[in-house]
Order: sequence, then structure tokens, then C-alpha cells
Amino acid sequence: MKNHRILVCPLNWGIGHASRCVPIINFLQNEGAEVIIAAEGRPLEFLKKEFPNIETIIFKGYTPRYPHVGSMAWKMFWSMFPLLIGIWKEHWRIRKIVKVNKIDAIISDNRFGLWRWKTPSVYITHQLMIKTPWHLKLAEPFLFLFHRFFVHRFDRCWVPDQAGEDNLSGDLSHLYPVPAHVEFIGPLSRFENIKISTTNGNLILALVSGPEPQRSIFEKLLRKQLSELDQPSILVAGIPEETTVETIKNLTVYSHLPSNELLPFIQKAAFVICRSGYSTLMDLATLNKKAVFIPTPGQTEQEYLAEFHEKNGTCLRYSQKYFDIHKALREIGKIKPLTVYYNPKQLHAVVRNFLRSLE
Repeated sequence: MKNHRILVCPLNWGIGHASRCVPIINFLQNEGAEVIIAAEGRPLEFLKKEFPNIETIIFKGYTPRYPHVGSMAWKMFWSMFPLLIGIWKEHWRIRKIVKVNKIDAIISDNRFGLWRWKTPSVYITHQLMIKTPWHLKLAEPFLFLFHRFFVHRFDRCWVPDQAGEDNLSGDLSHLYPVPAHVEFIGPLSRFENIKISTTNGNLILALVSGPEPQRSIFEKLLRKQLSELDQPSILVAGIPEETTVETIKNLTVYSHLPSNELLPFIQKAAFVICRSGYSTLMDLATLNKKAVFIPTPGQTEQEYLAEFHEKNGTCLRYSQKYFDIHKALREIGKIKPLTVYYNPKQLHAVVRNFLRSLE
């Protein structure tokens, strides 16, 4: 089999899109493919630390910012024109990147513009439909068709979830009939092939992630509340470009931890406080952990996922404005851990088939 040069391009929207590319990159490399990462900002820094010897390209894209208050969906609605300009620009930039770097195929995690007629391309998403807040429900069909237009520009669409009822994404990938080129590849976790730890201690682990300014707001909230506890806690701030460690009473704050150093803390934690981003959800379900979800304000996808799993009894859900760590400690015993049947063979079969199609 030829050593194909595969370009992997995660969206710069926190590090979740980058972290779920880790098992894909690992398997591509195991199959002899030469992987090149094209990204920017924190996703690029994260992947450079996970794969220090990999070739990288700085590839700027459309970088949304969350509002301090209000709905992200409303902000995105009014930012539609700049978004389309950003998609158009990255679509034209990818042509040059492919030509100069002799790329054989593109794998885009939620970057709409990274398709090319002459180059096989894959689009990764867990949102085949996009949730909107109640006051924008009339726009939901338009957003569905808008997204579906770009999904169809790619040769394949990989959905990191199970196709049946036992799934993690709910309506986001299962409400409507899927296009013929969609393949469910099973949940993706950077903690693949890890034996689940069943020995939970009293450690509280908090993971901060996402775009600014909400990432900083979330970190400030958690720092204040966790530092007031008598029991040990760890906060990982989601800043991969930094390497700082700070101790505040019983709280230890790390700017970032690579996956192999973060894993023992997740395994030891009684529960994990975090955003209800889909990549984090897949990681915690793979490791069978209890979760306290605080959705990013106005981020309807995270709000939906937190509500979906709260109804299943597998998480606690709080708003950022009214979060109280003491209340979470009282209620954590009421829920079951997140869990999922993680079978990497499902992903491996799809990726092998894709690589064979490049011959």
C-alpha cells in the first residue's frame, strides 16, 4: 500500500475537534499513512504536543468567538456573511496547500470549505442537524439545509457515534435520515485502548475548554469555588501553549496536560466538572466516569447534550450562572457514570476502506 499523505484539519473552536482526531491520526500512522496536520491556535498546539514529530502547517480558518452574554446561535446567525467569506477563503487556500504539499486526501473536522473536486475528502461531524434556541426555531430548517449543502461537497462524511438507539449524540445525528455517503465510525476518544479504572477517590477534576471569552469566565468561576473546598481538586485550564502549574490551598491548576498525564487524574477522580462538548463527553463515556456538565452559555449543542444525558441519568447539569459546587457534591450520588461501548474496530474498518480507495 502506498504511503499516502493525508491532511488532517480540525476546526479551531476549542480543542475538542483536535482531541477527537487523535485516534484517527494514530490509526492512519499505524497503517503507514503520512499525516500532516493543518490547523491554528490551540488545536495546533494541542496536536503538536500529542504528536511532537508530526509535520504541521499553520492554516487559518474562521474562528468564532462566544458572546459574553446571550445566544451563540443568534451571534452566528448575524455572523453568517463573515462565516461564508471565511469558508470561501479556506476553500481556495486548501487548493494551494494540497498542490504544494502533494496531499493525497483531506480529512476535515467540521471545517466546511476543505473539499476539493480532484482530491478525496472526508468531513467529520456529530451534528448532521444543528440545534437552535426556541426563538430561532424557524431558522432550524434553513441551517439544516445550509449544513447539508456542505456535507454533500465531501466524498465521505464520518459521524463519531453509533448508528442505533444506544448513542451519545441523540437528535444531532439521528433525528433525520442520513445521506448515503455518511458512515458511523463509533465514538472517538484519545484514551482508546485504556483499561477502565473502577477505583474512584475523592479527587475532583475540572476541565476547562472552548473559545474565549467563555473559557476564561469558566476558569475564573471554577478557581474560586474549588479553592474553597477542603478536599483535593485539580483544574486543567485548556491552554496548551502554556506549561504552568499553580497551587491554591487544596487546588492545583495546570495550564494544560497531555493525554497521557491527564488520564491518571480522570481515572482517580470521583467525578469530572466540564463543558458538555461532544469530544469531552466521548472521553468520559469511554472511561466510564461521572460528569457534572456546565454548558457554555448560549451554545445550544452543549445545552442539548447536557439535557439529553441528564434525562438518561448519566450527568448533573447546571447553568454557569447558578453553579454551586456544594450542591453538586450533594447530588453526585444520584447519577450513573457515562458509558459507551467503545469498539475501535469500527473506526479501523472505515479508515482502511478509505485508504484502499486511494489506491
